[in-house]
Amino acid sequence: MKLVIVESPSKSKTIEKYLGKDYEVLSSKGHIRDLSTKGKYGLGVDLENDFKPDYITIKGKSKLINDLKKEVKKADFVYLATDPDREGEAISWHLFDALGLKEGDYQRIVFNEITKNAVLNSFSSARKIDQNLVNSQETRRILDRIIGFRLSKLMQAKTAGKSAGRVQSVALKLIVDKEREIAKFIPEEYWTITGIFKDFEAELFNYNNKDITIKNEFEANEILTKLSNSFKIVDVDKKNKNKKSNPPFITSTLQRAASNKLGFNAKKTMSLTQKLYEGIALKDETVGLISYMRTDSVRLSDEFIKSTYGFIKDKYGEDYVGYVKTSKKTENVQDAHEAIRPTSINRTPESVKPYLTNDEYKLYKMIYYRALASLMKDAKTINTTVILDNNNYQFKATGQVISFDGYLKVYSDYEETKENVLPPLETYNSNVIVANEITKEQHFTKPPSRYSEAKLIEEMEKLGIGRPSTYATTMETLKVRKYVDIIDKKFVPTKTGIEITDKLQECFSHLINVKYTANMENDLDKIALGQENWVETLQNFYNEFEPALKNAFDLLPKKEAIKTGEDCPICSSPLVIRNGKYGEFTACSNYPSCKYIKQEEKEIKEIINCPNCDGKIIEKRSKKGKVFYGCNNYPKCKTAYWDMPIDEKCPECGNLLTIKGKKTKCSSCGYIKEN
Repeated sequence: MKLVIVESPSKSKTIEKYLGKDYEVLSSKGHIRDLSTKGKYGLGVDLENDFKPDYITIKGKSKLINDLKKEVKKADFVYLATDPDREGEAISWHLFDALGLKEGDYQRIVFNEITKNAVLNSFSSARKIDQNLVNSQETRRILDRIIGFRLSKLMQAKTAGKSAGRVQSVALKLIVDKEREIAKFIPEEYWTITGIFKDFEAELFNYNNKDITIKNEFEANEILTKLSNSFKIVDVDKKNKNKKSNPPFITSTLQRAASNKLGFNAKKTMSLTQKLYEGIALKDETVGLISYMRTDSVRLSDEFIKSTYGFIKDKYGEDYVGYVKTSKKTENVQDAHEAIRPTSINRTPESVKPYLTNDEYKLYKMIYYRALASLMKDAKTINTTVILDNNNYQFKATGQVISFDGYLKVYSDYEETKENVLPPLETYNSNVIVANEITKEQHFTKPPSRYSEAKLIEEMEKLGIGRPSTYATTMETLKVRKYVDIIDKKFVPTKTGIEITDKLQECFSHLINVKYTANMENDLDKIALGQENWVETLQNFYNEFEPALKNAFDLLPKKEAIKTGEDCPICSSPLVIRNGKYGEFTACSNYPSCKYIKQEEKEIKEIINCPNCDGKIIEKRSKKGKVFYGCNNYPKCKTAYWDMPIDEKCPECGNLLTIKGKKTKCSSCGYIKEN
């Protein structure tokens, strides 16, 4: 028996059906180990010994690892089939190490899509774990741990914030900088003058063939006095243009399009694509509908291109068969796998719609038609520009007619390509045309727009900040930490967000900035290619970071605690609000000399009478904040239940029944009541 280990349980079920009885497919359920919180600063990293990481089993994964070890012993051979990226490579390495595998006992396989052919073909190109990819991913993890832990501690001591991060803080700075641009913006007045004709409109843009700006109403009125309703047709210029489709989606462009066209945030988009990738139960098979969704590459496989060309020819005709679209590579592109595409061009959105949720269908449809459109012919348009003259003032009108729809035949729902037909002015017997009226209109220049999620992703990608696969997490962290508010679907920094940004820039402007963060991504890419040493990269970073951090602890003033307006009943010092492990609490400002903590009055929720004394069973919380139900006569009476008891006894043992969710069961013997 051969054992295959993947990351996702749902993926394991799909793949097991492809491989047959000689294979067992199990799941690691994601990561199995992470850095500990031991050692200096609780980093789980030996700073004095080449940044050696100390890994521990993630809570709740011990049984899973033990179960996998048992299956490894039974297996003739092990295949590690985690996701085809650096993070997946690192998970394979952790599995190799934690399961005690030996070099001759395993191979690493990768597939870009979960289809039978792709999975079966992956075995023919099995390899060993790529240690360079692992080093790159683990370097990223150690960097984020050092910066996250150390800067977060600084922020907690000096600001109202709770965390900071390598990418998170740079993204926040972009939002704060944009807000300050908006605050400084002074709107400027300008006016437009438009000639309105029977079938079109033309706008003033030149005077004596030079650009003209109308600054106020007085200037607009001056111009109107010089104009008549008769316009001379100076030029009618028609040009045939090709309109190209975009390349297929990569992670960032999909997140942006899903935000703009479907209203999905990045977190939702990645969750939906994960399901589409891992496998959907169709009528006759369970199969992944899309290729791997974490990618920077617009590359398509030769097999997909060939089958799609055939599909286009059969469905739309030879004239619609196009060519492969490319895009300019950025420095940080990882070309290990393909663009995001359907696993089969024959699985049309309409054919799989009955098996998808509405949101899954919308996203799959957009992915499908983007990939299809990328291999179709360019659309052709006839663009017309008309120049009119009125007493040396030149007006312009533009129009567009689609002469061949090309890729727009399938992708017009996602692109704003409107026809604007102008009358055939070049055929007029007279070169003069009369306007129905000439109007003026006041405008004001607008401030820069705040970042929407789509625009922030676009900016981060352009600047090379972070990886597209982490954008969703970055956005969510900014929201959860309350560093930003979302107003009209735009990011607005909160007071805390601005404070954190300013404090970080005061001491870390050389590290928390776009250029340094982008350069660090380049260094991680070089580590992945074996061109740079991961220890040296970390050492160079730490040599800059740690002195700056120590300076910040000395330089930045400690944040002032918020006073409640009450005095301590023990020492008369002001009471203040502090943050603890389980949230805010009120305590004496004279700590540690005075350790008074105000006990908050809470509403006591009585459930039922205690079955063992004359007390009441009330809702309580454990030291770790977990809700349980216990007697109010504690410690005299220690009756307690994890699930909520009801005033009904078990017919088998006589103890109280409890409710958890929709299940009613005995708190003692395990009896379950049929509802």
